Amino acid sequence: MKIIMFGTKAQEKQYAQDWAQKTGNEVHMTTAELNDDTVDQVKGFDGVITQQTTSLGSPKVYEKLASFGIKQIGTRTAGYDMIDLDSAKANGLTITRVSIYSPRAIAEMGVTQAMYLLRRIGEFNQRMNEENDFSWSPSMASNEIYNLTVGLVGVGHIGGATAQIYKALGAKVLGYDVAYDPEMEPFLTYADLDTVLEKSDIVSLHTPLLKSTANIINADALKKMKKTAYLINVARGGLVDTQALISALKNHEIAGAGLDTLADETTFFAKKVDAADVPEDYKELAAMPNVVVTPHVAFFTSTSVRNMVQIALNDTATIVNGGHSRNALIY
Repeated sequence: MKIIMFGTKAQEKQYAQDWAQKTGNEVHMTTAELNDDTVDQVKGFDGVITQQTTSLGSPKVYEKLASFGIKQIGTRTAGYDMIDLDSAKANGLTITRVSIYSPRAIAEMGVTQAMYLLRRIGEFNQRMNEENDFSWSPSMASNEIYNLTVGLVGVGHIGGATAQIYKALGAKVLGYDVAYDPEMEPFLTYADLDTVLEKSDIVSLHTPLLKSTANIINADALKKMKKTAYLINVARGGLVDTQALISALKNHEIAGAGLDTLADETTFFAKKVDAADVPEDYKELAAMPNVVVTPHVAFFTSTSVRNMVQIALNDTATIVNGGHSRNALIY
């Protein structure tokens, strides 16, 4: 079997090679992303996998894949908003994702950002390094996590792992999700979205980007949050209205934000760009001492990378061979 792997990063190569050696299959790796310009590279392969946040392109991409005899598209990510599901379905393509590669990796990043903000580290750094101010100002005293309420928007695998960490640290945890999971009851109390926003000292996002969740954190939602609350987004940038967030931070409507993802990140995250190509919204956020931004790397641990590559390859081989993957989307 021959599989082509688009969007290959240097850290993924060894894991793909190990899988190929153990299974006797061939994996061709390219750094290019799958789109209208590159889809012809798939011809002659049995399966295709990609990892990208940009669109796979027009309906012709899906038509060409089907004409090449491709049965599936695998994405080495949990999110799949870059895929046109209607075009995939119309062309008989099964879509797989890696929904569980290491929930703890992303959960730990969210908690790390929250602790960075809670203990005012960015603000202390600015005072020390820009103002030579090493004093213990009363206004800079922090709270401790066990005194706080953490609200989770989305209680899936990653949200659930996050709930367990915060619960272990002694926090009260609230959770909002369209689906109820009784296994989460020991770690959180379910509540509606408004209650999560209004009662939480830390609001952490762990929901997919869907039409129903796009800009779920908008100006109205931010006004419902406590002025002392922090927003954490380690899910998808499109969940947050960036300009509304910047306005809320400037107007002191919330205390700060930890962001591993931004709505316009596909133009500059995961690559080196010229200074002129860095968006103004990023510059504005990064300049705030009560904001911490990372370039969509919450997943980026050796455990996650290995699992994402090898699970995606396994799923592709299974479907090409006529089997069914538990990671296949139902749509």
